[in-house]
Amino acid sequence: MSRKLLAEFIGTFWLVFGGCGSAIFAAAFPQVGIGLLGVSLAFGLTVLTMAYAVGPVSGGHFNPAVSAGLAAAGRFSWSEFVPYVVAQVVGAVLAAGALYVIASGKADFKTIGGFAANGYGEHSPGGYSMAAALFAEALLTGFFLLVILGSTEKRAAAGFAPIAIGLCLTLIHLISIPITNTSVNPARSTGQALFVGDWAIGQLWLFWLAPIVGAVIAGLIHKALLTDDK
Repeated sequence: MSRKLLAEFIGTFWLVFGGCGSAIFAAAFPQVGIGLLGVSLAFGLTVLTMAYAVGPVSGGHFNPAVSAGLAAAGRFSWSEFVPYVVAQVVGAVLAAGALYVIASGKADFKTIGGFAANGYGEHSPGGYSMAAALFAEALLTGFFLLVILGSTEKRAAAGFAPIAIGLCLTLIHLISIPITNTSVNPARSTGQALFVGDWAIGQLWLFWLAPIVGAVIAGLIHKALLTDDK
C-alpha cells in the first residue's frame, strides 16, 4: 500500500504542477503563449506520462473522482479509497505550493490572482452559471471514466490505455476551460483553492460533488452494461 500511495502522490503532484503550471506561467506569456490548446495538452500529457511512469504501481488514478468511479465499477476496492484520496490531495496541495513558490519569485509579483483555480458565475472564465458548471463537470467526468474503464478492459489493446486517457483529458479541457477552468478532479481543485482562498474555497464544494457523482454514475453504467467482467 505504501508504494501505491507514493505513486498516487507523485502522479497527482505532476498533474497539478504540469497542468496548472502551464496555465499560470505559459498560457498568456508574451509572444510565445501556449493558450487554451497548450494548457489542454499539458493536462493530457501529465496524465499520459504518469500513467506510464507509475500507473503500473497504483493503477494511475491521480484523482479522487477516478478512484470513486473505479470503485463503483468494481475495479477498485472501497477500502483503499480514503488512503488514495489523501495521497492525491496531499500531492495536489504540495504541487500548488511549489507553483506559488515559483510564481512569487517574479519581480513584479503582487497577487496570486486566479492561480488556475476552478470557479463558476463571476469566477468562470466565460461567466457560466453554477448549474452549467455542475452539469458540465459531472458529464465530462462521467465520460472520462467511461474512457478509462473501456481502455483498461482486458479485451482492449494492451499498452495503449494511457494514450486514450491522456487524449480524453485533453479533449475535456478543450471543451470546458471556458466553463470552469476545468476540474474533473477534486484534488486538483483543492490544491489551487487553498492558495487562492476566499471565493475559491467557497465554490470548492461543486468541484468535489460534480466530478464524483459523474464518475460514480459512469462506473455503475459500465459495470451494468459495458463490461465483460460479469
